[in-house]
Amino acid sequence: MTEIESNPDVEALDTQAPPSEAQSDPMTQLQAENDRLKTEIDAIKRAAAEERNRANRIERDAEDRVKFAVTAFAKELLAVADNLRRALEAVPGFLQEDSQAKAFVDGVEMTEKALLGAFEKFGIKTIMAMDQRFDPNLHQAMFELEDATKPTGTVVQVMQGGYTLNERLLRPALVGVSKGGPKAGTAQGGLDTVA
Repeated sequence: MTEIESNPDVEALDTQAPPSEAQSDPMTQLQAENDRLKTEIDAIKRAAAEERNRANRIERDAEDRVKFAVTAFAKELLAVADNLRRALEAVPGFLQEDSQAKAFVDGVEMTEKALLGAFEKFGIKTIMAMDQRFDPNLHQAMFELEDATKPTGTVVQVMQGGYTLNERLLRPALVGVSKGGPKAGTAQGGLDTVA
């Protein structure tokens, strides 16, 4: 009577593969889920940061479009400002004594002043170049002039004024630059004036 009774439930359990350790260990499952969630959270944070950067870039671009919308118009008006300045510089001194001519000159001066005031209102500023150190970001050198009294690289003549629009160059000043004088940053005795 050594006959072994076979139980179908026991046989079914024996044929199933033993569960893997990863499936059976709840801590391992929890850690894997935690790692997956961290990866997803990181991806969401990166996407949010990229979206913020894109929104900031769009906002900056919109601000620049507003700030610099008048660029083409402003460049056209620079010729008007130049012509008003040339007209005032061309008036001979004796006409200043004639009351009718003086009234005309005063009118041109007031027109120039009003135009420059409108420029200021819209962020257009004149570049002060005379007696300044040559700056290739603001000036365009047209010639060099021997001048032993001025430091080399100093603007000694302005042929055409330059302008900026909201701190961005609109038109460089056309200038003549000194050469042959003392090096910039040195005093008459040749000592460096910069400490």
